[in-house]
Amino acid sequence: MKIIILFLTCANLEEAEKISQALLKKKLVVCIKKTNVLSSFLWEGKLDKSEEVLLIMDSIEEKFAEIEKEVRKIHSYETFVLVANPVINSSKGVKEWIKKEIKLNYFD
Repeated sequence: MKIIILFLTCANLEEAEKISQALLKKKLVVCIKKTNVLSSFLWEGKLDKSEEVLLIMDSIEEKFAEIEKEVRKIHSYETFVLVANPVINSSKGVKEWIKKEIKLNYFD
């Protein structure tokens, strides 16, 4: 079990809430933090910017594909950016909490 932190930007708070609820209900993530961000980016060769909601999510690498599939069902962007970073270390109890809350077939 490898702990990861995922980042995903959403068009607005409503979309962020829908995605958050879906992922939490399916036990694909254990925690989601939401914050407003101003994103600057290149799109179709032009510089653009947009106010978005950033989701910062705690999960495990083994759930990435399922998370991406669920996000794809809800997200309004044709090309959304969902990225994951490995967690090198964490405070006491985090790994146990994640293992307890996230449903993995081989843990059942």
